[in-house]
Amino acid sequence: MPPATTPSNRAKAEPKLSRPVQVAEAIKDWVVDQGLQAGDRLPGEAELIERFGMAKGTIREAMRILEAQGLIKTRTGPGGGSFVHEVSRQRAKALLGNYFYFKDLTIGDIYQLRLALEPELSASLAGKLDEDVLQQLESHLAEYSEPAATLEEERQQHVASLRFHAILAEHAGNPLLGFVIDFMVNLLTDLTVYRRLYSPPNLELWKQGRAHQIDLVKALRDGDADRARAIMTDHMQTAWTLMRGQEVEMRNRFISE
Repeated sequence: MPPATTPSNRAKAEPKLSRPVQVAEAIKDWVVDQGLQAGDRLPGEAELIERFGMAKGTIREAMRILEAQGLIKTRTGPGGGSFVHEVSRQRAKALLGNYFYFKDLTIGDIYQLRLALEPELSASLAGKLDEDVLQQLESHLAEYSEPAATLEEERQQHVASLRFHAILAEHAGNPLLGFVIDFMVNLLTDLTVYRRLYSPPNLELWKQGRAHQIDLVKALRDGDADRARAIMTDHMQTAWTLMRGQEVEMRNRFISE
């Protein structure tokens, strides 16, 4: 039986937050309790000092933390002050990406999650996308209608083919599902580029990937959820296998040099 959690061993397990970080968290809780929305003005420094019972330096550091997180925006001059700010999708992905920067992720780490989520996203979108979105997907496919002739074109095609999945994620009915998939696409794009997983060119990856995406658009237009799920499942499994081959080849090449 594991030992009971006590205040002393809990303190050892959980690093203590600095006072400015604690105040920043308290301000966030207060904003939620007050029902403040993006664009609403926060109290001035003197009121924050009084409300949270902290020194000026602690309050200022807490506000700098919140601004770095993108949760508040400070303006100077007439009408200036600190305002609640909504974190953009792009900034949220960048901040979360920082966590994984030194994590040595593999292709398998990403595709394991993609395989679990993207088929369900595809099924949920079948028959529900407007025609202009379907046409956007088809226009996007035209960007890599022919195999790459150069290594630079190969890189561009890899990035473009991943963007296809980001477009689908933008239309997810579940915003959390859409964000996670979009984030994974972003991670995989970065991984592909900085590890040069587009080299050497892989004709089979282009051929299989594009064929799956063409079939998927048809299933989405026809409203065939089961077919859309099956196509995306096969697409993820095939891409995982082929990209893992690229990863192994690049690793071996690096070791031999």
